[in-house]
Amino acid sequence: MQTETPTPIPRKGFISKNPSLKIREFRSYLTLRLGVIFALNMQSTTIYFWVYQMTNDKLSLGFVGLAEVIPAICCSFFSGHFVDLNEKRKMITICLAGYIITGICLLLLAVPMTAQHLGASWMLHLIYFFVFLGGALRSFYSPSMFSLFGLVVPRADYPNATGWSSMAWQVGSVLGPLAAGFAIASLCILSSLSIVVALEFLLLVPLFSIAAKPIIRKEKERVMKSVTEGLRFVWNTPVLLSALTLDMFSVLFGGAVALLPVYQKEILHVNEMGFGLLRAAPGIGAIITLGLLALIPLKKQPGRKLFICVAGFAISIIVFGISTNFILSFCMLLFSGMFDAVSVVIRGTILQLVTPDHMRGRVSAVNTMFVSSSNELGDFESGVMAHFFGAVRAVVIGGCLTLGVVGYTLFSAPQLRKFTFDEKKQEHE
Repeated sequence: MQTETPTPIPRKGFISKNPSLKIREFRSYLTLRLGVIFALNMQSTTIYFWVYQMTNDKLSLGFVGLAEVIPAICCSFFSGHFVDLNEKRKMITICLAGYIITGICLLLLAVPMTAQHLGASWMLHLIYFFVFLGGALRSFYSPSMFSLFGLVVPRADYPNATGWSSMAWQVGSVLGPLAAGFAIASLCILSSLSIVVALEFLLLVPLFSIAAKPIIRKEKERVMKSVTEGLRFVWNTPVLLSALTLDMFSVLFGGAVALLPVYQKEILHVNEMGFGLLRAAPGIGAIITLGLLALIPLKKQPGRKLFICVAGFAISIIVFGISTNFILSFCMLLFSGMFDAVSVVIRGTILQLVTPDHMRGRVSAVNTMFVSSSNELGDFESGVMAHFFGAVRAVVIGGCLTLGVVGYTLFSAPQLRKFTFDEKKQEHE
């Protein structure tokens, strides 16, 4: 008499729902991603506070964003070409070394003796210059990290790994501004910038725990031809083009972060800690949402959910713009982060799924050029709008324009509206 082998019961634990966390190199990747974003957000928050304290001018806040977005866009025209032709860990190492050098220079500027010798005007222009260098570094760092992601994670785990990658990004985005707020309020600007530099040195540890990866694209070609291929691929992939366009304009018009120093000082009347909480609120909301997505994976109708979440983001920004109550303002920024988190996971997964391995650097460079840089371009737009129309009108108009972009894209991009993470089902549609 034969004994029947019992059918194995599928595991339903946390790790079984998150297979990407079993990969050691991916855990190092997450540590690196979280640490770099934490450091850069802490540095950025400190710089915005520092510049506004120096100038008391809304337009100067816009120029901080502009100083970063110009090199990020210009260098992205060719950064993807070099990323695709070079080993990814080496590229990230060069970028991290550049961030360390830039951080040290900003730290030296914050020394009181430097301010006494240079004067406010020279200080301000040097801050813009080092922000400019940071933007150039980012145009190489972002495509390098995007390409490395595809080399440490199996394709089947992309949706899950993208969620965790977004989680790491958001945690850094939350804790960075909070740490900056604590450091500025309890210590000083110099201390905040010192922490940034120390952390960037420590991030060399997880970086070198990731092995060097093979170069998938080895044939060399003219830079312009290579760049054109990346642009052509995005243009000829409707679902990707629509997702990037929606993201670009929603962030461009719906960003309110650059004006938080104005809201803190002139509208909500809170201290530096309140500024740090406001700056961190979108990230806190994003972490809450991404934590839920780790337990309840996003699978059904991601395209439609993308439109709903971007619309929710826009409405939250509009209410924040007209609010004069700190708690309501904090909650609206919290909701904006919750809505944005879902859309970030969906857009990130679309980008990973539709991009061939040999074009990851170039496609990610296009993403940096038109989407990632829209954060800083949005900061500039917010600063200019606030200069001419006031902070409240600038934020509300931006939120309304974002709603308009959602409505237009909803009807003009049926491929995005019908998109699914099931590649087999996608092929049949």
